[in-house]
Amino acid sequence: MIVVAGVAAAWCVWPVAVTQAAPAAGGSGAWGVAIEVPGTAALNAGGSASVGSMSCGSAGNCVAGGFYTSDEFGNVQAFVVSERNGRWGKAIKVPGTARLNVSGDAGVTSVSCPSAGNCAASGFYFDGLIRHQAFVVSERNGRWAKAIKVPGTARLNAGEYAFASSVSCSSAGNCAVGGSYEDRFTHPQAFVASERNGRWAKAIEVPGTAALNAGGSASVSEVSCGSAGNCAAGGSYTGASGHSHAFVVSERDGRWAKAIEVPGKAALNAGANVTSVSCGSAGNCAVGGFYRDGSHHQQAFVVSERDGLWGKAIEVPGTAALNAGGNAGVDSVSCPSAGNCAVGGFYRDGSHHLQAFVARERNGRWTRAREMPGTATLNAGGNAGVTVSCPSAGNCAAGGFYKDGSHHEQAFVASERDGRWAKAIEVPGTAALNAGGSAGVGPVSCGSAGSCAAGGSYTDGSGRLQAFVVTGP
Repeated sequence: MIVVAGVAAAWCVWPVAVTQAAPAAGGSGAWGVAIEVPGTAALNAGGSASVGSMSCGSAGNCVAGGFYTSDEFGNVQAFVVSERNGRWGKAIKVPGTARLNVSGDAGVTSVSCPSAGNCAASGFYFDGLIRHQAFVVSERNGRWAKAIKVPGTARLNAGEYAFASSVSCSSAGNCAVGGSYEDRFTHPQAFVASERNGRWAKAIEVPGTAALNAGGSASVSEVSCGSAGNCAAGGSYTGASGHSHAFVVSERDGRWAKAIEVPGKAALNAGANVTSVSCGSAGNCAVGGFYRDGSHHQQAFVVSERDGLWGKAIEVPGTAALNAGGNAGVDSVSCPSAGNCAVGGFYRDGSHHLQAFVARERNGRWTRAREMPGTATLNAGGNAGVTVSCPSAGNCAAGGFYKDGSHHEQAFVASERDGRWAKAIEVPGTAALNAGGSAGVGPVSCGSAGSCAAGGSYTDGSGRLQAFVVTGP
């Protein structure tokens, strides 16, 4: 899941990006049995691994990325693993990171696959001078190239701390990446970079954030591309008052416009951030996140872009009634087409338990949020959250975590068919894997309706954090 302020997920140790492929015809069926990510048993000598991002280019063809610890000293490495025609191969260390990652820590933060065998991944590494750097790596026709430092960040990153948080590809070789870097005053700034026909341009400071970011702390949380050269990104910056504000920025025909504060957010109050972005087509996107209201309670918001014009942010309909405990936020947004989206997130009920919610947009209109069906029974320990992925309108998959009656963290999945959510279930197979009692689904992605995959982590009987994948309807 995307780590959002207020979500106390003990198992969650990695930021997550969720992407979806273009809509396609699909089948149906039940969720399969979760398995340890093939190959990580050999890689994960240090006993800490997790899937942080997943993307499916088509049914049965997915890529997951994350991290593992390579030794007893806790050095972290980046991995990718591919599913081909429904079968998972072995995880591999991201090619090229051995050369980049001289100081021993690296990880994949985001994966995006516009088609089977054609993907991109982003992440971070520590170079030989222990400087935090951002990388991207591309897969073409099923073969991974070597990871490279995001072009242009060497010049931007004078403060020596850069991070690529999100990557999105509309077609093979046409992607965008966003994240943050530190300027020469060690102030975090937001960057974006674009790839065209397989060639990455130099990263730039997000236009307009120099004026917005008077408080000196800005970053891109997520990027989404509706078509080649037409993307949107969202994140946060700190104003002169020291409060966090949410921003959005759009790319049109290969040119990034100026970032703007999320419209309407000023009326909702300060202390805001964008946590997820999804574009159903060029100029038609949705953004979700959280903000602090006048009573200093955290609330969930969504805002939609239509034909290139951003509307006003609104509190997610229905969450005012659900969020009696004053702590809500959007974890993920997924838009398979213009005006048709779904969001997943969390809220605190009147008993101060964190619950998972889902809400949908149909033909440009947001319906009321509801508790994720089935989680009321599962979540006896009162701590839950959810992410979503939708390959077509009304056909989605969700995954997340909950705390059972024994106060153990467990992983769940759920499916929506023709606009109706089935009840969430514990991920099949995790009861046996999760002997240590700390599991959760992070990313979910669907290659088509009825063909999805999810990934996350669990704690084995020896207390070691392991990575898992599961495929399903």
